Amino acid sequence: MVLRVAYRLLGRMEDAQDAAQEVFLRLFRNLDRIGADPKSWLYRVTVNVCNDHHRRRKAVVELGSRTHFAADPALDPERALALEERKRLVTEGLRTVPERERAAVVLRDIEGLSTAEVAGILGVEEVTVRSQVFSARLKLAKYVRSRQ
Repeated sequence: MVLRVAYRLLGRMEDAQDAAQEVFLRLFRNLDRIGADPKSWLYRVTVNVCNDHHRRRKAVVELGSRTHFAADPALDPERALALEERKRLVTEGLRTVPERERAAVVLRDIEGLSTAEVAGILGVEEVTVRSQVFSARLKLAKYVRSRQ
């Protein structure tokens, strides 16, 4: 889960692996302070580590040519190819979305968390999460349409 979210937020597997390592180091250092909801804690720390990584890099995230999705073998080849292309476009499109919106849409739509859970993880109100997710969805849809 940590690696998947970090990859979605950072766009490069190498950066995601570095971020995941940092998350687990923080987990180890703070085992006594995690509390009753370790899942939310892990999401929050993952988002924070990724945001720190963005601030340090101050560069546009470059996505590699590789994608890390496996096509569903039950799909016919044309449909599988179309699905892979759409996933690639969404992955690329995520880098065009501002950090806060990207975190909200990844946690809400890709990770499947509730709006309340995302709000708790990001430390914002639920209405803010809904607004950020809506805005990110519009930007992603526009990006995908412009590339098809």
